[in-house]
Amino acid sequence: MTHRVTLIPGDGIGPEITEQTIRVIEAAGVAIEWDVCPAGMAGIEAEKNPLPDKTIASIRERRVALKGPLTTPVGGGYRSVNVELRKTFDLYANLRPAITILPGRYEHVDIVLIRENVEGLYSGVEHFIRVGDDPRAVGVSQAIVTRFSCERILRFAFEYAVRQGRKQVSIVHKANILRMASGLFLEVGRAIAKEYEGRVSANEYIVDNCAMQLVLKPEQFDVIVTTNLFGDILSDEIAGLVGGLGLTPGGNIGAQAAIFEAVHGSAPDIAGKGTANPSAQMLAAAMLLDHLGETDAARRLRAALGTTIRKLGIKTRDLGGSATTREFGDAVAARLA
Repeated sequence: MTHRVTLIPGDGIGPEITEQTIRVIEAAGVAIEWDVCPAGMAGIEAEKNPLPDKTIASIRERRVALKGPLTTPVGGGYRSVNVELRKTFDLYANLRPAITILPGRYEHVDIVLIRENVEGLYSGVEHFIRVGDDPRAVGVSQAIVTRFSCERILRFAFEYAVRQGRKQVSIVHKANILRMASGLFLEVGRAIAKEYEGRVSANEYIVDNCAMQLVLKPEQFDVIVTTNLFGDILSDEIAGLVGGLGLTPGGNIGAQAAIFEAVHGSAPDIAGKGTANPSAQMLAAAMLLDHLGETDAARRLRAALGTTIRKLGIKTRDLGGSATTREFGDAVAARLA
C-alpha cells in the first residue's frame, strides 16, 4: 500500500534532517507518495507567504504531514506558523513521547506527555489597559479553558493509554490557585478517570510538584495530560531527561489532520554544515508510521536508531560524537535494510 503524505522539509537544518528521514523510511520498506510543500521562510521565498494556500490544501486533502522545523518570519502576519497550523486544522492534542535512548543521568525514562494544544493562555485573547497617559500600562492575557476542550484532550489521553497498554495517567493542574480555569480541567479529568477505572489508573499532580518529581523520580510517570502552558514547559523538561530536544519528536493531532515533527528549532547557524542531528525527525517519522498503521516499520525504525546510538556509538556532535548528518542516516538505514 502506498500512503499519501504532505512533506514540509522546513527551514535551516530542516531539509538536511528530512532528507535522511526519508531515506530511513524507504529502508524500512514503507511506500509513501510525498507532496513536498513549503512553509516558513521557504514559503516566503516560494509563495511570498509563510503558510501558502497550496500547503494548507495538501494537508487538508491528505490529512497527514511530516514537518521539519520552521522559522516564523518577523512581520510575517502570524505569531507562529506552527500555531497557525494547529489552529487551521484544530490540532488539539500535542503528543510528546520521551524515552531514554542515550544513557545518562536517567536510565529508564518512558513518558508520554499529552498537551492541550489550542486553548489556555495560548488562546491569544490579550489586551492592554490604559492608565493615565500610558496606553500599555497593564497587559492582560486570558486563559480560555472550555469544558469541551477539557473533555476531548483528557479522553484522548485515557484512550491513548488504553491503546498503547499504558498503566497510568497523571492529570497535572494548578487548581489550588487557578480555581476556575485549572479547576475545570481537574473536575473533568476526575470524571473521565472514573470511566476508565480498572483499565487505567489515574493520579493528580499540582504542576510545580510535577516538575520537581520529574527530576527526582521520572520513572514514576507514564502518561501525563495537562493544559497548554504547563504542557509546553513540562514537555521540554521531560526532553531534558532523555538528552534534549534533539531526541524528542512530537505529533499535533486532531479530527481533521495529524502533523508530525521534530520539536527543536531550525538552527540556521549550523544549516548546510552537515552536522545536524536527524534523530528527532526520524522519531517523528516513526510516530507518522504508527499513525498510518505501519506499526512494525515504526518499531524497527526506533530500534535501528537506538542501536545506532547505544550499541554502535554513532552519534552526531550534539550527542558527543562526530558523525555527520549523512553518516548517521547511513547507519540507521543500514540497520533497516
